Amino acid sequence: MLDVPYGTQVEDASWHPAVKTHLYVGRVLPAHLAPYTPGPHTLGRFLENQLNPDSPTPNPTPAPEDTLEPRRLQFEAADAIAARAEAGGRLFLLADEPGVGKTISAVLGASAVADLRGARRVLVVADRPAAITIGHWCRTITALGDDGLEWVVITWDRLEKVKDHTWDVIIADEAHALRRTTTKRWKLWARISGHGKAHDKAPFVIATTATPGHTPLELPYLAPAYAQVLEEPMKEWTNATQPGAAFAAALERHGVAVEHGRYGATWTTDAARRAADLKLVRGWLDDVRPAAMLHRAAPWGPVPISGMPVTLTPAERTAYEAEWGAFCREMDVARRGRNVAKGRAALLRFRQKAGLIRVDATVAWIAQQVEAERQVACSVEFVATAADPIVDRLRDSGIEVATIYGRDRFDAEAERLRFQTGAAKVCVFTTVASISLHAGETLADGRQASTEPRVGVFHQARFSGIAGRQVTGRTHRDHQVSPWHIAYAEGTVEEQVAKVMVERIAAASDTVGSDTAGLADVAGLLGADWLPAASLTHDGS
Repeated sequence: MLDVPYGTQVEDASWHPAVKTHLYVGRVLPAHLAPYTPGPHTLGRFLENQLNPDSPTPNPTPAPEDTLEPRRLQFEAADAIAARAEAGGRLFLLADEPGVGKTISAVLGASAVADLRGARRVLVVADRPAAITIGHWCRTITALGDDGLEWVVITWDRLEKVKDHTWDVIIADEAHALRRTTTKRWKLWARISGHGKAHDKAPFVIATTATPGHTPLELPYLAPAYAQVLEEPMKEWTNATQPGAAFAAALERHGVAVEHGRYGATWTTDAARRAADLKLVRGWLDDVRPAAMLHRAAPWGPVPISGMPVTLTPAERTAYEAEWGAFCREMDVARRGRNVAKGRAALLRFRQKAGLIRVDATVAWIAQQVEAERQVACSVEFVATAADPIVDRLRDSGIEVATIYGRDRFDAEAERLRFQTGAAKVCVFTTVASISLHAGETLADGRQASTEPRVGVFHQARFSGIAGRQVTGRTHRDHQVSPWHIAYAEGTVEEQVAKVMVERIAAASDTVGSDTAGLADVAGLLGADWLPAASLTHDGS
């Protein structure tokens, strides 16, 4: 098996349509193909071993490097996972805050579960960008030791490649990626994880996420755990053709305040009922013994987050007000016609154009932070109207910038390392989760990341509390305190939106569904409260 980048021509590497990858057939790999050999614990290595079941000399797994010493918190998490598995559990929710150490905890926990159950094969499903996350997980497994298990690390978009194989233990990293049951991803996950199977027939799943969902309705991936602790068969919680509706019905049957409307089931807006619901669904996993979940706040404290007002010039304000007027007219037309697609498109256009007007202010603030000997993480949602112009203007001023955005435009891991080593003082990125940008990180080659303090800025306020909370966790992690700021145009609707999001981002870390009143407030401010909630965010989250 060969990992040949898309669009690359390599001599002696032949594309094979049956396995949909490049192969070399022979007893000895030519030297010029060695750089394309799949690494340990990767999908390519796993498939190669499947194609060569009788090979007398399978690719050896590297010995543990003894460079990674888990912390007490991580050993405690592994013990909690193992205790739940030993009691017959089928799923454990590891919901520690970003930077507490869920990756190491999950690997240790999976090894412990495998030992208890005589398991042999572990699947790890990580978030994108693959260039960063797969290497991170593989290095962690190698450093801790694979315990003689067959580990396979993939990203969520590669589930199709492993659906026909059997897995004993599965780690679902950033499990909130499974909030939507109408996607192909969900269908593949349901098959691979044995979602609808009896409790004693399914693989053991370790779901890891610091932001499980905005509401209880966004937690269908936890249905197996809910059904088990409530002593019910899975058929009471799932339906192959309408999994979302079945899950909502099960929640409603157990007392969660579900309302039914034009766009399907929604959570109640009554504050008292919301509080009761959160206590109820969290208790299902937290109160059972041994517990089926673990949530621990970051011991170095919550992320400091505040608004960052931008005073527009007269010309900028004129342009801003013109865009706001055009947006209001477009949204009014869309509302009258109940045209969701047109309403969402109008919202995206306004956010893009409003952000473009503020680019110079964001660039000036970043330059000031760099001059003060800080490294800056700049989160953007849009490329052409935010990421590209910010990067271009920073580079024009002589500031080195690392860029993690635009699929296949940049080598994501190489760019991350430029920032982490201090070669680039600024990182502009669109990714939400699964990358580390914090000071003092121990890098794969044993070096330490630069120790300059990190500060973050949202060029655009994230409407999704989950996305916002995940972004702040890129730098505010592993005992490194990193303040974040939300930029907005002073005296505009952006200011009101930013104030709402400053108050609400923290709520997204609630371990069983957080208050969505913030999203409703934002929708009201923008005249978009008639749109379904999922259409308000750029990524549908």
